[in-house]
Amino acid sequence: MARKRPTDDGDELLARLGSLTAQARERAELQRSRVELAIALQRGMLPRDLPTAPGYRLAVRYVPAHHGLNVGGDWYDAFRMADGRIGLSIGDVQGHNIEATAFMGQVRVGLRALASVTGEPGELLAATNDLLLSLGGHLFATCTFIRLDPVTGVLESARAGHIPCVWATADGRSGIAEDEGGPPLGVLAGMTYPVTRHRLTRGGVFVLLTDGVVEGPSMSVDEGLDQVVRLAGVAAGAGLDAPALATAVMRGAERVGHEDDAAVLVVGRDGADGGEHGADGGAHGADGGERGRRVQP
Repeated sequence: MARKRPTDDGDELLARLGSLTAQARERAELQRSRVELAIALQRGMLPRDLPTAPGYRLAVRYVPAHHGLNVGGDWYDAFRMADGRIGLSIGDVQGHNIEATAFMGQVRVGLRALASVTGEPGELLAATNDLLLSLGGHLFATCTFIRLDPVTGVLESARAGHIPCVWATADGRSGIAEDEGGPPLGVLAGMTYPVTRHRLTRGGVFVLLTDGVVEGPSMSVDEGLDQVVRLAGVAAGAGLDAPALATAVMRGAERVGHEDDAAVLVVGRDGADGGEHGADGGAHGADGGERGRRVQP
């Protein structure tokens, strides 16, 4: 029986290797295209502009996850409400794929749409939760929604399974907002979400963030939040503006060792000569099951 010559065997091997290389290149190009599409979709669902108000500064920093096909569903939003107040939201969708990105868009759009019906944060989260459940999906999202009154500096906050916010005052005091939260959106029907009132005094800051900023393989969530608390206190005490603090918080996020999305939204109130220090902790109970706490700022 005739045997192939060694050169024939070598040519066949080279041909097979060439075919496998071409297939691997095609798969790599397809994966890159999918990631680029998902990132473009993700960024397209985030607001291009932030609302403005005299005496206040808003700043955001956002880094999407794009390790392989791990494109997450973190979002932030800020918009002017019908009554002149400012709505602020930040959240995180379960999962790291294009489906999570699309669900993130549904949550963000749902919050905006329902805010025209009710601006009260607790009612808004409850209505959004019921809306998501009615759509019949299997994903869920954590979220914080805040309504800011630029006239008084009052922030009304409701939280759905999301990590707490961080505050700091012009005299360098800082801490974690200890407001009570409810379950994530899209899990259980008929949920209520308590509302806590804070007052943002002159020179103070309020920091909203996602867990990708404070939690990862190299850092626990408590350590990460403590890091943000320290940064916020230093920034407010030194009179740094909201963009500078947002940048510092995002740089600190590099230490957590994560490959998740990371989003930071900072609200700062301008200082004044001999301006206010400390905080008005006068959170009062209200209709709709709001719970008052003495929380700064």
